[in-house]
Amino acid sequence: MADAVTSTTILDSDKDFIVQLTNVSDGTGESAVAKVDVSALKSSTLDGKACSGVKLQKVYYSILGFTKIGLFWNASSDTLCLELNPSADGVLDFSPFGGLQNTSGSGKNGDINLTTTGHSSGDTYLIVLHCIKSYD
Repeated sequence: MADAVTSTTILDSDKDFIVQLTNVSDGTGESAVAKVDVSALKSSTLDGKACSGVKLQKVYYSILGFTKIGLFWNASSDTLCLELNPSADGVLDFSPFGGLQNTSGSGKNGDINLTTTGHSSGDTYLIVLHCIKSYD
């Protein structure tokens, strides 16, 4: 078996991308799973440019169990974006300074990956990521 996971796009506009992520774990967990795939996001309606990356504006989360949940900027060597506390809920707002920017190095593609650790059967999460899109 595998964890029961969903990724539901709430909004994909020229400026914003909002996705709702859920997991009901069977103890398997997730490792470097792409949760924001910029190549799959809508292109700009103004000039047709493809989305090349995102800034993480806000994170809403409710977690039951897990040791930690990490969000990573995808690259040749993934770079930690942030970790969410186990068995907690809250809102992280990075909008006052323009959002968390991708700090990864070579091989970056703009995606955000998720990894769970310390997963047990019955652990759950609900995470909403509000991202601001960028175009090259």
